[in-house]
Amino acid sequence: MKKIIAGIFLICLIIIALWQSFFLKEAEIGLEKGNKAPDFELLTLEGEKVSISDFEGKNVILNFWATWCKPCEKEMPELEKVYQQNKDEVTVVAVNFTVSEKNVESVQSYIKQGGYTFPVLLDQKNKANSSFEVLSYPTTYFLDENGIIRDKVIGQMTDEIIENKLKKLK
Repeated sequence: MKKIIAGIFLICLIIIALWQSFFLKEAEIGLEKGNKAPDFELLTLEGEKVSISDFEGKNVILNFWATWCKPCEKEMPELEKVYQQNKDEVTVVAVNFTVSEKNVESVQSYIKQGGYTFPVLLDQKNKANSSFEVLSYPTTYFLDENGIIRDKVIGQMTDEIIENKLKKLK
């Protein structure tokens, strides 16, 4: 009888250990697919503080860009189109590499001229770019509603690439 009770107890412990390791484990913070994206706090063009964690609950296209980047220039209209067509399901967050720009006003002018309406964050101290290890522009991360990295694209995206990546998030 003692062996049966010990066996049941051992099975219960194994079940609890498996439950905790598979179901209650929080995602590791990092840059690999399946990791929780590093959080950061930056200012918007309007001067408001925003964190990437503020967007949890929505799928996010997190795009790192600069005004001097020609592929970024070609990609921005595609991002605006996707943003307008999918506002309820996904948001576009554009993080500008502001330390490489002439000034904040040039970024504001660029966004206004392009008619871009998605949130633009100013990385004036290279915090977000360095935490995401961005070395090439544009670089885009696709985050699910829990802030988990589901995909990454280095280089210019087309509408078709964006749509294919979004399908994986939904």
